[in-house]
Amino acid sequence: MKDKESILKEIFENDPLGLLTVKPKKSAARTSDERLASSFDEINDFIEKNEREPKPDISNISEYKLYSTLKGLRDNEEKMMALEPQDKYGLLNTEKKEINSIDDILSDDSLDILGDDAEGLFTFKHTPKDYERAKADFVGKRFKCKDFHKYEHLFKEVQDDLALGKRKLVDFNYDNLRKGEFYVHNGILLFFKDVDFTKKTQKFKSGIHNRPDGRTVIIFENGTESNMMFQSLYKSLHTNGKMVTQNVDKVIEEFTETFSGITNEDKETGHIYVLTSQSEKEDIASLENLYKIGYSSKSVQERIKNAENEPTYLMAPVKVESSWMCYNMNAQKFESLIHRFFGHTCLEIDVFDNNGIRHTPREWFIVPLAAIEQAIALIISGDIVNYRYDKENEVIINNI
Repeated sequence: MKDKESILKEIFENDPLGLLTVKPKKSAARTSDERLASSFDEINDFIEKNEREPKPDISNISEYKLYSTLKGLRDNEEKMMALEPQDKYGLLNTEKKEINSIDDILSDDSLDILGDDAEGLFTFKHTPKDYERAKADFVGKRFKCKDFHKYEHLFKEVQDDLALGKRKLVDFNYDNLRKGEFYVHNGILLFFKDVDFTKKTQKFKSGIHNRPDGRTVIIFENGTESNMMFQSLYKSLHTNGKMVTQNVDKVIEEFTETFSGITNEDKETGHIYVLTSQSEKEDIASLENLYKIGYSSKSVQERIKNAENEPTYLMAPVKVESSWMCYNMNAQKFESLIHRFFGHTCLEIDVFDNNGIRHTPREWFIVPLAAIEQAIALIISGDIVNYRYDKENEVIINNI
């Protein structure tokens, strides 16, 4: 009988397919450092050949890959420091910044993450159509704000107001985009200082659209400035933005002053109106005390004539229950204050427009009409600060 050694010897010797042959080791795989250096060399080679940085051109996969690689490197301080010896074109910012506080972290935007929509970063939806739209719009680069000292205290005031609850972050919509207001995009506070509307129509593959557009002046809380196009700002905020409400204390002061002593020489500035919906949909028609509180710079009837086609009116006709003419004041602030007072009664509902796009109207409230009219009277008198709305009992009560 064969022993174990003889049996094993026969097995190893009888190996026609070479399965038991130990192959010599190949050269060691490239280390992560070597792969990193190699990928950066490819970017340098591209720049030498094309005399520019790679762009996010989705029609050119290899260039788009280099663009993504460079963007990723700029987002990693450790890798940027490691590649500094190879950075012959100054692609990487390797300057060591001193960080002593949270403000230092928030104000450090060396990677231009607060930039505009020049490369479609905010509106790119991974389809050629959206990318082409962003590319067709020339958007100015961000740059250092030379007179930031004029705005720095405003940003601090807004941050303090938010912390104290005197301002709030509300959902952004197109009607909210107005110069002189503050907004938040990706957690960064910005001030929409001004806009120069130079375009009234825009051409797209889908046709010509009447959309006002022009260069803006945007100040960021990190001390930078941008002149991005108005529509690019809208797209960015629509994708991931919020609006900052007015300081409630200052708004009340303004209303107290502007609602007194109205004469024939005073100027009409707009209308506050209260509407009810004529929708036949069960989830809307079944709601009692459902009212929309809105503002219009033109007549109320003119504003609501196309209500059945507008998501803000729940895609249905509406009925005017009350309206007020406003003089010598920003009626939009009046509307904002009313919304703040009844904010906890806001209707939460999704509405789809004629193109199937979802909207969430924020101007419909479940509150009795008498309470709305009482709140408006309190705003006019300036006593609103002493009252609050009791949702449970559907009454306005005195806090004193």
